[in-house]
This record gives sequence, structure tokens and C-alpha cells, in this order.
Amino acid sequence: MHGQHARPTSTLFGPTPAAQTPPPAPAGAKHSRRDRITSRLRRRILAYRAIDFLSTHIPDHTGPGEECLLLVHIRQVVGQVHYRICTDCAQGVITAIAIDERFHSTGLGTRALSHLRSRHPGLAWRSTLNLRTTRDLLRRMRIPTITADTHCTHTPTLSDPTHASG
Repeated sequence: MHGQHARPTSTLFGPTPAAQTPPPAPAGAKHSRRDRITSRLRRRILAYRAIDFLSTHIPDHTGPGEECLLLVHIRQVVGQVHYRICTDCAQGVITAIAIDERFHSTGLGTRALSHLRSRHPGLAWRSTLNLRTTRDLLRRMRIPTITADTHCTHTPTLSDPTHASG
């Protein structure tokens, strides 16, 4: 009975506390990238599963044909795609893309532009955006950029006197 001599034989002072073992160490390195990969995967699944697309027409102040695709996650707008369409020319022009920071690199921008293409089939899409993040997205989606924000000749502008309502 080696080692039994150090144990108390009396129960006067109560039971001895059990030796506490530390929790098992996680497998892998302390600073592994596993959490980052799973959180990115979780955000990507969230972007594909829990985002709703709502298309709205922007009234008067920007001109006819201006529309906005809202990306909504649980009653919160997490992104917007502003665009202008002309059915006579069969062209659509993307004028602005804004996506919340936490949904960057989740594929939400690609999904939004694919939704626009399926919502308006037969339109040739172009863009006026030059920012690096949107430029990469538009290149992946094969949407050419145009240098000037030109309005279609079929849609009258608000300053046109024949368009003013009286």
C-alpha cells in the first residue's frame, strides 16, 4: 500500500477534495484557423438561406425606371442594389451596390446580381461603378462597366417640360 500513509484516516475534517483535472486541450494549434473557416461558412449559409430580396421602385426624385433591390435579413436591410432599366432598349444599368460589412465575401453580391438577371430576363446589364470591390464582383459576373452615367433616350428626365405633370 504504497502512498497510503499520506491520506487522512479520520473523517473528522470531512472528505478530501478530489483531484481536479483540467479540461482536455483542444486538438490542434491554439491559434488555428478552424473557427474562422466555420464562421465564414456559417455566414455564407446565412446569406443563402436567410436573406430575402425585395424589389422597390424609387419614386420621382431619381427619375423614371430607377429601382432598388433590397437585401433583407430579419427585418433589417443588409444591402441594396440600385439600378435603372429600359425595356425599350432592353438594357439595365447598375448604379450602386451597398452590402453590409459582415456579408462581404459570402457570395451575397453574386446572388443579388443573379437575382436581378433572373428577375429581368433578356436585359443586357452594364454598370457605372468603378470601386475595387464592386469592380471585382462585376468582372466575375461578366457585367461591363461604362464610363459615363448616361440616361436612356427612351426615359424622359425630370427637367423635360413634356414630362412635367400639370
